[in-house]
Amino acid sequence: MMDVLTPVSPALEFHHVTKRFPDAGYNAVDDVSLSIDEGELVTLVGTSGSGKTTLLKMVNRLYEPTAGQIVLRGHDIMAADPVQLRRGIGYVIQQVGLFPHMTVAENIAVVPKLLKWDSARTGARIDELLQLVQLDSAEFARRYPAELSGGQQQRVGLARALAVDPALMLLDEPFGAIDAITRDGLQNELLRIHAAHRRTYLFVTHDIREAFKLGTRVLIMHGGRVQQFATPDEIAAAPANEFVVELLASAGTSVGPSGEASVETSGGMSAGTSVGTSTGDDVRG
Repeated sequence: MMDVLTPVSPALEFHHVTKRFPDAGYNAVDDVSLSIDEGELVTLVGTSGSGKTTLLKMVNRLYEPTAGQIVLRGHDIMAADPVQLRRGIGYVIQQVGLFPHMTVAENIAVVPKLLKWDSARTGARIDELLQLVQLDSAEFARRYPAELSGGQQQRVGLARALAVDPALMLLDEPFGAIDAITRDGLQNELLRIHAAHRRTYLFVTHDIREAFKLGTRVLIMHGGRVQQFATPDEIAAAPANEFVVELLASAGTSVGPSGEASVETSGGMSAGTSVGTSTGDDVRG
């Protein structure tokens, strides 16, 4: 497993990465090159089928690139054993993916047990993580997933992904199925956790407001290509092309010349336009 303690910058690099699925007549991801710095929280947003989820899933090799190179903390991911690679990357999905026959504590302990942590170390980490996601260990550790609300399940899923303190977290629309009030609270919790640990996060969403709120930078994709990769304020002030303007406008507000602020961003500032929710996403988004 890669060292997760020594800072590395950039943390993640894509070099001319392309993905074409079998029998497809187009590239789901088309010649993407970019770098992400250590400690960033990058949100990926775009219309359905834009390539954002495909790009995310190539990082932990759930999908493998057709061409190009992905470098994680100085190492080509294709040179790593895929199982070992995934054990060193946190992964959170919309469906949570908790094992229904395991308690909360047992779910969080899955990867530590695979790595043969002793019971004392594992137990201490479970307590630490439940405290981090604001679930009382005495109350929740022995519960089963069916005994939790949707928001509580997402908190446990996040705790499980953080179990071995990964240098990289991949989050694929983790809050997409949560009601608006719970979703807002979870977004704030994620920002708090990220600020405390300063690991590198990639977060896929179809919600422009969520992308602007969470992202230190926002990656906008369409047709498998990067349309713009910049801070929320930079995108709002200077959209790179007509697609970005239309994406912002699809939320009900076009980008005006004044750049008036109305959307809170992860830096505590406000982006220069009012944005909301775009269209949905599919499995190869």
